[in-house]
Amino acid sequence: MNDLFLREARGEATERRPVWMMRQAGRYLAEYRAVRAKVDFLTLCRTPELVAEVSLQPVRLVGVDAAIFFADILLPLDAMGAGLRFVKGDGPSFEHPVRRREEIGNLRTPDVGASLGYVFEAVAAVRREIADLPEPVPLIGFGGTPWTLAAYLVEGGGSQGFPRLLEWSYRDPEGLSRLLDLITEVSIEYLEGQIEAGAQAIQLFDTWAGLLDLERWRRFSMPGVVRIFEALAGRPGKGGRGVPLIFFAKGAGHLLEALRDLPCQVLSVDWRQPLSEVRKIVGPGKVLQGNLDPAALLGPIPEIERLTARLLEEGAGGSHIVNLGHGIFKTTPPDHARAFVAAVQRLSARPA
Repeated sequence: MNDLFLREARGEATERRPVWMMRQAGRYLAEYRAVRAKVDFLTLCRTPELVAEVSLQPVRLVGVDAAIFFADILLPLDAMGAGLRFVKGDGPSFEHPVRRREEIGNLRTPDVGASLGYVFEAVAAVRREIADLPEPVPLIGFGGTPWTLAAYLVEGGGSQGFPRLLEWSYRDPEGLSRLLDLITEVSIEYLEGQIEAGAQAIQLFDTWAGLLDLERWRRFSMPGVVRIFEALAGRPGKGGRGVPLIFFAKGAGHLLEALRDLPCQVLSVDWRQPLSEVRKIVGPGKVLQGNLDPAALLGPIPEIERLTARLLEEGAGGSHIVNLGHGIFKTTPPDHARAFVAAVQRLSARPA
C-alpha cells in the first residue's frame, strides 16, 4: 500500500511528500463528465457504485497519493429536512432556509445512519475498489464546519457575501449559536459514520471562515470545530490506528493564531501565504497541507513545474502534504494536473 499520506499526516518519516488535490474528482476530467451526463448530481452522490467510480478516477488517471470520496458538504443539512436542491447554473439551494431562531425547530435531528446511510455505503464501496488497485492508497472522508454549513442554510444557497448569515450573527448571536450547536451534533455523527465505514482520515472544510475576524471566528466557528475534532480524536479507523484530522480554512491567514491551537494534526492552507510564513506562525507542531494556487494549473507545464519546485522549498521546514490552496478549476487540462502530481513525486524525494 502507498501509505505516504497517512505517515506524513502523522508526522512520521516518509521517502517523499505525498500529493493529492482538493476537488480532484470532478469536472476537469472527461471521465467524470461522462458519468454526470447520465445522472444528476444528487443521484450521483446517492449511488455508491458511481461514487466509487468517480472517487478513484483521479487515482487511476492522475496518480495522486490519496483518494477523497465524492460527496457534497451540504448532505447533512438535507438529512435535517432543509430540502437540498441543485439548480443547473445556480448551484445548491434549500427549500427551507433557516433565518431566525424561531425557525430552528423546523429542522429535524435525523437518524444519521438511516438518512445518510448511502454516504457510508459509498465510503465502504470506495474502500473495496481501492483494495483492488495495483497500489492501494488511503481514503479521506470529509465534512463542512457548522459555520460553513450554516452559511448556505441561512442564505438559502450560495451567496456573494452571505449577508443574511452575518446579519443574524449581529442581531441574535445566541440564536445563531443554537443553530450551530445543532449542526455540530449531526456533523459529529456523520463523520463518525464515515470513519466506521472506512475513511482513514477526515478533512473539515471551513470555506467561509474568511467572513469573520479573529474574535468572531472564535465566537461562531471555533466551538463547533473543536467539538468535532475532540469527538473524533483518537478514534480508530478500520486499521486500528487513530484517524488523522485535517482542517482547511479559506481566506484565513488572519486566523492562524487560533488555528495553530486546534486539536488536529494537519492544517491545510489556501494559496495566499507562503508556507514558510505560515510555519513561522503555527510552529512545528502541525503538518501543513497545500498550497499551490489552483489557477497555476491553468498555465504552461514548465511554469507549473517551476512553481511546484518553489512550493516544495517553502514547505521544507516540516511535515508537508502537497495540495492546492483550494479546489482544482473545472477548466484545468488533465495533463496539467498530472504534471503537478508528477513534479511533486519527482522532486520531493527525501534522503534515506
